Amino acid sequence: METSTRRKFFGRAAAAAALAGAPKLFAQQPASSATPASGEKRISNHVHDGIFYFSGTGANDDFPDSDHVTVNDPFEKHVTRTMEALKRTLEGRGCTMDSILHLEVFLCLPLSDSIPMPTGKARFDAHKAQYDALNKIYRTYFSPGKAPSRACMALEWIPGDSLIEIVGSALVVGPATSHED
Repeated sequence: METSTRRKFFGRAAAAAALAGAPKLFAQQPASSATPASGEKRISNHVHDGIFYFSGTGANDDFPDSDHVTVNDPFEKHVTRTMEALKRTLEGRGCTMDSILHLEVFLCLPLSDSIPMPTGKARFDAHKAQYDALNKIYRTYFSPGKAPSRACMALEWIPGDSLIEIVGSALVVGPATSHED
């Protein structure tokens, strides 16, 4: 069989296999409502093929409303609370901090009438200071040599009064103790 013919054959076979598996793939994913009912939290975390995918973990997740942090609180407090919330969520789903495969970390500078927004080099320096503070706290949550791959991005805004948000995936290594997000 010629190379181009072989490529066409395998290309068509792959397309057919993808189409044949598509209904099964989409059937596994429950439809989410566009707007959660009052007081109900949108479910955006799920396990698929032994991997827990989580999103939107911030400084006020998994904490009572009476213990709400704001953009005026120290950035280090936001990082510590976010990492603690992430750790509890992972443990509830049968994962550990060391079983995290990949993280995407989003940072933002505080937006408040009482806090002026830096510009130019001062803005860069403010983001760099956040990045350095993140790394100092972040490394304490992982065993030596076990920190996952990570991307870190600076944003203009994160919902929920948080200055940090983490999205990622982790390998499920034990039984789940909770299915709450």
